[in-house]
Amino acid sequence: MVLLGTIVNGAAIVVGTLVGTVSSRIPERMKTTIMQGLALVVAVIGLQMAMKSEQFLIVIGSLVLGGMLGEYWDLEGKLNQLGKWIEMKTGAASEGSVAQGFVTATLVYVVGAMAILGALDSGLRNDHSILFTKSLIDGFTAIMFTATLGYGVLFSAIPVMIYQGIIALFASQINQFVPQSLLDAFIAEVTSAGGIMILAIGLNLLGIIKIRVANFLPALLIAAFLVTCVYLVQTNFL
Repeated sequence: MVLLGTIVNGAAIVVGTLVGTVSSRIPERMKTTIMQGLALVVAVIGLQMAMKSEQFLIVIGSLVLGGMLGEYWDLEGKLNQLGKWIEMKTGAASEGSVAQGFVTATLVYVVGAMAILGALDSGLRNDHSILFTKSLIDGFTAIMFTATLGYGVLFSAIPVMIYQGIIALFASQINQFVPQSLLDAFIAEVTSAGGIMILAIGLNLLGIIKIRVANFLPALLIAAFLVTCVYLVQTNFL
């Protein structure tokens, strides 16, 4: 079953969120310490991912252009409005911002090589081992995120399943039409751009600064576009 790894990954996030909802009743002082520790880990993960870039000008360009588009569309504001709508419809009080939990978890789960390579392995070889490993990591992280950020983490399972599911379903076409060198460059630069956003999330969680991370989301698509443009120029004109 091509989508088995993706389904298990989504289920792990849901289960982790449910467990984290119970854990959210821990004392506020302990919750603060957990949040700070988690924020430090997130920041370190972001730094490691940011170093994956081989063409940092692409990362800079994607963040600048993506940030401009995100501010123009006010993605952060729209996600906050969506979070308030979800809170109203569910009729439940959130321990944290629904939008913050959703954006934080989605970026951590989606950006990175494991999501892409795991989905490709599922689609090409029906090998779900990478996504199974990712599921364990995501499920545990969902517990921690939910305990500190609230139940908005639950909704991150939706983009994770859509994103990885699309890659798995179209893996054979991707493998056939996208050269390996282009795919490697795409993974490196998108991971790097996403890593900087994850670092920003860590700084937000620590309360050091308030960065509108959601407004940088278009940078991921722009990074992919710029990588493709550079590859076409190199292969056709060099």
